[in-house]
Amino acid sequence: MSVRGSKKTRMIAGFAVVVAFLSIFIISSQRHSSAEGKGSDYESIELFTDVMAIIKKSYVEEVDTKKLVYGAINGMLSSLDPHSSFMPPDSYKEMKIDTKGAFGGLGIEISIKDGVLTVISPIEDTPAFKAGIKSGDMILKIDDKFTKDLNINDAVKRMRGQKGTKVVLTIMREGFDKPKEFPIVRDVIQVKSVRFHLMAGGYGYVRIAQFQEKTDDDLSKALKSMKEENKGELNGLVLDLRNDPGGLLDQAVKVAEHFVPEGQMVVYTEGREKESKMQFLAKKGGKEANYPIIVVINGGSASASEIVAGALQDHKRAIVMGTQSFGKGSVQTIIPLSDDSGLRLTTARYYTPKGRSIQAKGITPDITVEAVELPKTTGKKDTLHLREKDLENHFEGEDKPEADETKKDEKKNEKKDEKKDEKTDKVSTRLEDNLKNDYQILRALDLLKGWELIKSMGSEK
Repeated sequence: MSVRGSKKTRMIAGFAVVVAFLSIFIISSQRHSSAEGKGSDYESIELFTDVMAIIKKSYVEEVDTKKLVYGAINGMLSSLDPHSSFMPPDSYKEMKIDTKGAFGGLGIEISIKDGVLTVISPIEDTPAFKAGIKSGDMILKIDDKFTKDLNINDAVKRMRGQKGTKVVLTIMREGFDKPKEFPIVRDVIQVKSVRFHLMAGGYGYVRIAQFQEKTDDDLSKALKSMKEENKGELNGLVLDLRNDPGGLLDQAVKVAEHFVPEGQMVVYTEGREKESKMQFLAKKGGKEANYPIIVVINGGSASASEIVAGALQDHKRAIVMGTQSFGKGSVQTIIPLSDDSGLRLTTARYYTPKGRSIQAKGITPDITVEAVELPKTTGKKDTLHLREKDLENHFEGEDKPEADETKKDEKKNEKKDEKKDEKTDKVSTRLEDNLKNDYQILRALDLLKGWELIKSMGSEK
């Protein structure tokens, strides 16, 4: 099919051919194909350029070429799976900021379920968390904009903004008679990756909220601090990965390395390209003593947190407690493009050391413990969590065989330090108070105490 038009139209069509070809080449990454396959690709490209030329010539309003190309790329990626996406220059820049743990917005992880924008998990101590946003909430509107057919990047862009500005989320939740508006004031989201507390009896508690660039460093400091406070090795550890949406793969591996013996598998990935087939083995150095560990997970635990839980479970280094995890067992590769935009493309599945695929399945806890609100006797089960298998276009996992000035200045600094200490003490006290009313953590602590008791009984014989 040919389209008649001016020289300018033909040049635009030619430009579209080049852009479309490069886009399809990057996404498919196929190094070889049959002659028939090549013919089919060229026919598809011709169809694409024909449609684009018609739009440029006949659409009721003049349309920017780049807008059409971006829209086409978005459509291609959204048809693959929920995690592959195209990031325009501004979104790509924000993505790189996110991994450093500081950005402006509300503080929620979102995805698409049945075409509806849905909360995976609110990030702790953020405006969304404090406003009462919960895992499983369906976001129907962002301010006056309906979210139906809104892609992830556009939704994130609408929720981001300057500190102090307000955004209204219209939420539908299980148990609501009708949608409810949640006004939230944006803030600079400083995600604290690791929090910790030494509990009574010399048992450590570590909470990882998200796997960021400094997660492993923060974990090392936390473990060292608790040992110093305990004046010796810990008697046990509760590793809390609940509502941890994941993050950086290398940080997940480094966290697991603290507990997995040297040379043992932490995780491996497999995909179509040679570069996507990787194995991550635990390196030497920085190993923790062989104390008992309880890893606590729930439906908001995804990706990197599932890697850690799965590795410790497979190596029988920890007991996993809680509820079924999210089930995001895929690896996304970030590919920078020539115009400072970026491509987030699913390139591999990851597997636990014993060859278990987590994709759309999740980690099954050794001991199931539902979340219960204390001190009430009746608790609400952890059933509202969205999981990978619920997402539109999710792909299934494939199991393999076993295989994050002077004194005035000094006084000012002292006052600053005092304020910091007061703030730290408040945070520590609040964390301790929360733990006292956290049923799942209390159950984990009981198991650690029972573990120690049984071990001592055996040693007396």
